[in-house]
Amino acid sequence: MAITAQDLIDAILDRGTFTSWDGPLPDVAPDAEYAAALQRARERSHHDEAVITGEGRIRGQRVALIACDFGFLGGSIGVAAAERIVTAVERATALRLPLLATPTSGGTRMQEGTVAFLQMVKISAAITLHKQSGLPYLVYLRDPTMGGVFASWGSLGHVTIAEPGARIGFLGPRVYEALRGEPFPDGVQTAEHLFERGLIDGVVPLRFVRLLAHRTLRVLAGAQDADPLAPHLGVREELAAADDDTPAWDSVRISREPGRPGVRAFLRHSATDRLPLSGTGEGETDHTLLLSLARVQGYPCVVVGQDTTRADGAAPPLLGPAALRAARRGMRLAAELNLPLVLVIDTWGAALSPEAEEGGLAGEVARSLSDLVTLTVPTVSVLLGQGTGGGALAMLPADRVLCAQHAWLAPLPPEGASAVMYRDAEHAAEMAERQRIRAADLLEDGVVDRVIPERPNAADEPTEFSRRVGLAVSDALAELSLIPDSIRISRRLDRYRFLGGR
Repeated sequence: MAITAQDLIDAILDRGTFTSWDGPLPDVAPDAEYAAALQRARERSHHDEAVITGEGRIRGQRVALIACDFGFLGGSIGVAAAERIVTAVERATALRLPLLATPTSGGTRMQEGTVAFLQMVKISAAITLHKQSGLPYLVYLRDPTMGGVFASWGSLGHVTIAEPGARIGFLGPRVYEALRGEPFPDGVQTAEHLFERGLIDGVVPLRFVRLLAHRTLRVLAGAQDADPLAPHLGVREELAAADDDTPAWDSVRISREPGRPGVRAFLRHSATDRLPLSGTGEGETDHTLLLSLARVQGYPCVVVGQDTTRADGAAPPLLGPAALRAARRGMRLAAELNLPLVLVIDTWGAALSPEAEEGGLAGEVARSLSDLVTLTVPTVSVLLGQGTGGGALAMLPADRVLCAQHAWLAPLPPEGASAVMYRDAEHAAEMAERQRIRAADLLEDGVVDRVIPERPNAADEPTEFSRRVGLAVSDALAELSLIPDSIRISRRLDRYRFLGGR
């Protein structure tokens, strides 16, 4: 049974809080046949158009809502419906409200022709201006969402989820069959397939949308639970690192031990209101990179983390171009939502393969570096384990760089550096020492700002270590929150401009 607009209001908003924003509709001067169709649609759906708009509350927080009703001419969008949508978006922007859109539509209203088709331009413009104001835009795609609706406001969400089994796509199957003389392939235009391809962030039944929206809005609403002026009791003592004379090669081996906690352990033990996101939003997904909205010790942020650890000790996969495109999606989200960005580095390096070359790996490293070092929001990078090559470098240049005691950073793994210099891997330990890759050396050389102690090894104390990482991140975010943007960005650029100069 199709989800109606009233079903959405009842399931998502606090009871009795919805207030309609809908006013009189513009006159579209329909012909007699179209006028009769509109009248029948109004009688059947009990709505005056295919879209209703208004505001309500989700667990007390105000939110604007735009909902299509497929029962009104298949949820199609013409001039009147588009004007209602744009008016609501503009009102939400003026009121500084997050916006939740729940489209279900066959697309453009054919009875109104080309003028209706062009309405998607002004809807997209209004949504973009809303996002440029730093306001959240959440999308719940329902069955079906097709055509210009999916190709405009249905695809612009910061976070986009869909109804299970929903048919979602650009080209209508009937149109495809009429034009091509064959049926559209099964399984392509489904919510589940889009999720697998990294085009949407999840497939969620209606009964869970309220919880998910609440969790998302808590992260995006700002740091109401964090006080940057309040001292973090015990942080300095907890994070005080003792003098470390561990040889570099020993740290490399420790960083590769099975069971060493990674980004997932960090989020599990140091973050709340976690909302995992999926893929690049552009048709790719790479499970070696984790993207999430979260609150770390009360600080809302976007977390991008390389998840390459393996409990069985097997070699983890290398980072491909899709992983870096997902990382850049996280950078864009942080900028659009004005949230700090936390990057967790733990990688054997970037993928070395013909597929990675053809997929634009080098360009993605370059664009990640460019985006990150010039990002306007506070940034914190955490070297959690292995830091090899372009895959690590692409996520490093932040305002504050933290480093676990046995983490390291190098252009190649020591074995690779040995192969370059000596044509064998026997000099790996020597190269690790000569290249100053260990945490203590990175601190002395100004590459990192703080070393997070391991007591004695993160694999032996995964929970305590992960909480310690969270303390270090929150301490850095507290410090950065007190620095004006222009000064903070200037300091970041200067740091990398003069790094290595003596």
